[in-house]
Amino acid sequence: MWQSSPPGSIYDYIRVASFSIGADGLIEQWSRRAAGLFGMSSAEVVGRDPVEAFMPAELRPDAHRAVSEILDGKEWTGLVPFRIPGENAVRGLAEIYVMPSETETGERAALCIVVDVRALRRIETDLAASQAIFGQSPFGFVLFGTDFTVVRANKRFATVFGGEADDHRGRTVDDYLARPEAERLSSTLRRVLETGDAVTDLQLVGTPPGTTGRRHWSMNLYRVHSGAGRPVGIAGLATDVTQRHIAAREAASARRNLALLNEASARIGNSLDLETTARELLDVAVPGFCDLASVDLYQGLLTGEEASPASWGRHHQESGTGSAELRRVAHASAVSDALPEVFAAGTGSCAEGAGDTGPPALGSVHRYPFHSPCAVALRTGRVEDVPGDERGFVHSTLAVPMVAHDVVVGLVQFSRTKGSESFGERDRALATELAARAAVCIDNARLYRREHERALILQRSLLPPGDPEAAGLDIACRYLPGNTATEVGGDWFDVIELPGHRTALVVGDVMGRGLRAAVAMGELRTAVRTLALLDLEPAEVLSALDEVARGLGTPGGGERSDGFGAGGGAQWPSRAAHKSREADLSEVYLATCVYAVYDPVTRRCTFANAGHLPPVVAEPGEPALLLDVPPGMPLGVGGEPFEEVEVELEEGALLALYTDGLVESRDHPLDEGLDAFRQALAEPSQPLEDVCDHVLTTLDTRHGEDDIALLMARIQGLAPDAVGDWRLPRELRSVGRARELAREQLTAWDLDDLVDTTELLVSELVTNALRYGEGEIRLRLLRDRTLVCEVWDAGLVQPRRRRARDTDEGGRGLQLVGLLSAAWGSRRTPRGKTVWFELALPDGAPAAELSVEQLLSMY
Repeated sequence: MWQSSPPGSIYDYIRVASFSIGADGLIEQWSRRAAGLFGMSSAEVVGRDPVEAFMPAELRPDAHRAVSEILDGKEWTGLVPFRIPGENAVRGLAEIYVMPSETETGERAALCIVVDVRALRRIETDLAASQAIFGQSPFGFVLFGTDFTVVRANKRFATVFGGEADDHRGRTVDDYLARPEAERLSSTLRRVLETGDAVTDLQLVGTPPGTTGRRHWSMNLYRVHSGAGRPVGIAGLATDVTQRHIAAREAASARRNLALLNEASARIGNSLDLETTARELLDVAVPGFCDLASVDLYQGLLTGEEASPASWGRHHQESGTGSAELRRVAHASAVSDALPEVFAAGTGSCAEGAGDTGPPALGSVHRYPFHSPCAVALRTGRVEDVPGDERGFVHSTLAVPMVAHDVVVGLVQFSRTKGSESFGERDRALATELAARAAVCIDNARLYRREHERALILQRSLLPPGDPEAAGLDIACRYLPGNTATEVGGDWFDVIELPGHRTALVVGDVMGRGLRAAVAMGELRTAVRTLALLDLEPAEVLSALDEVARGLGTPGGGERSDGFGAGGGAQWPSRAAHKSREADLSEVYLATCVYAVYDPVTRRCTFANAGHLPPVVAEPGEPALLLDVPPGMPLGVGGEPFEEVEVELEEGALLALYTDGLVESRDHPLDEGLDAFRQALAEPSQPLEDVCDHVLTTLDTRHGEDDIALLMARIQGLAPDAVGDWRLPRELRSVGRARELAREQLTAWDLDDLVDTTELLVSELVTNALRYGEGEIRLRLLRDRTLVCEVWDAGLVQPRRRRARDTDEGGRGLQLVGLLSAAWGSRRTPRGKTVWFELALPDGAPAAELSVEQLLSMY
């Protein structure tokens, strides 16, 4: 077919020239290619002897003979050296093919075809190299023609796609790849042919004939040109990168798993709530790891059973009837909620545990059949595969036991729907790790909840039950624990009845949280009550309490030592003892406390403070004030004495003791809280319960950062007619005078039923004061909820009850007091001592008589 473009044949690559020799042996015709090869024009050559023109002198004799033979009609082929014009006499080597010819007149002539041997050698080298690369390459080599059919393929290409290399000639990309991939490759081939731009690392996916596995190839494409520069096809070099894809996918999976584990560490366990922890696990797993997931926990764990954790799942191991009861506490889904029936049908055989209605509902209690994968996983502590349902769209499920400290606490199921990859070994390992991390957090939450509940029980048991009652005081109290996210605190308050109708009011706060803080609070509260019964002064109570608090942080609760033994000289402590002491000292619990004693007869209140917030007093018609009570050091610090402040309170005044949780939070400084508290007490005349409620609703008490204790008392002193107070001279007739005064006072109070007993006991106490005491004698009768009789003298010797011998005439007075009174005792006073007894007021029933055993016990 005629065309104006270069022919594009082998002649484009090799230098072929021609010229002719006439019958006279001279050059007759000289082609343009010959002129280009030898560097001489036709004007310079035509008519000349070719031997003389081109051959070196030493070769000319042989050359003339060869030309003669040619002109005689003999064909000749050979290699002929020649001078290359313009190249400094460099010799070339030409392969000449001489064909005899005849002129029009029948004379002998010759046609010479000349090829530059250098060009031939280059072509041979290039063909050899091309054949070696094409044939021996470990990569698939293919050459597409301009019509995108295969022109040539190497053996490696044929090995992948079958047959021999020649069998692939004429095939198209549709014969190797599925439609989407084939269309993409065809489009790329067309673009490379049209633009000449090479394409590197074209990713293709296909399935070779006779195989089932998908392979990945990386293909480089570039346009191939003829010697004249015309495009003649597209060459493709294909590399199998399936293993690289697998490695990249595994690396991506490992990175994803590490990211999931990192996210799990950050997000799981932020709450100490069991259900919340389960939801945190699913928030991490769905959809990052699976499409559907659920968490079941043993019912015994959720109900707080005190049995050992191993017993929760023992039921199905022993009975063989199925798993122990579990509760579905969380589930999550990344698929459409519009397909509940499909979801129910695809959850696998474990769904049998909930009956025929599908998977268990959130919050429901269920069991798994004994031989189901879920029950096996719970029983063995190993991950089990749950078979999918062919009708459903969940095709891969893992039942993963939640194991913490070698104890199974529940089960988590991870599921993937159709379209997602099935779970592999790496996924099983990741699922086990996720479940284990959540299990540890759930077990920690269980332990915390148990400790928290015990601490709450302990704390509540140590607080006064109901509304405490006290003589001359109207009392209201409130206790608000921190929210459920915080631990139990060490706040406490107490109301303690003291002899003489006096009352001790106590509010304290152990620094710290948790069960140990609650226990420390309980020890301090018990110590306060014990010290109060000794009727010590407030400052003495706090000093003794400080010793108790310091003993809480040392081994055995004793006093701190420096590690030296007693009696045998210095003894260096062992390393273990040193570490133990350091650990114990690091757990020292400091506490603040305010201790007040109120006397309803004088309406005086004596305060002592150990680092606590100051009491608040609101008198009728006056703004609330902070009492200036020296704060002192907290309990447990030691080394500093405590001071006392005595304040006389008006009738109807309001006294408030509280802990810092009421007035301090992160959002409000202490000064603002105290000012707000004082303003909330602007109407102290309201009912006391209403005042408490008003304070709690006005202040920011819902921050949940600390417990709140509030103890409020309205001052109601004893009426003057409820007190009988006399001073008696130190003489024998004072005994009779004391009986007479007691009888008259009881008659005035309509307590005739108590006259005889009171006269007898008053006579005994006054007699003892005369016999063993010193100075003036004072007799005081107090009537409130009970009748109290007090006998004061200046002696320091405390009375001691003893058993009298048969021959003794005395020594039975205190025994009689103990038998006839409801309570009796003695206490020190600034100027001596006071001996007292207490009688219950008559309720209309006849008084109980002493039994024979009681009477005989005095003898």
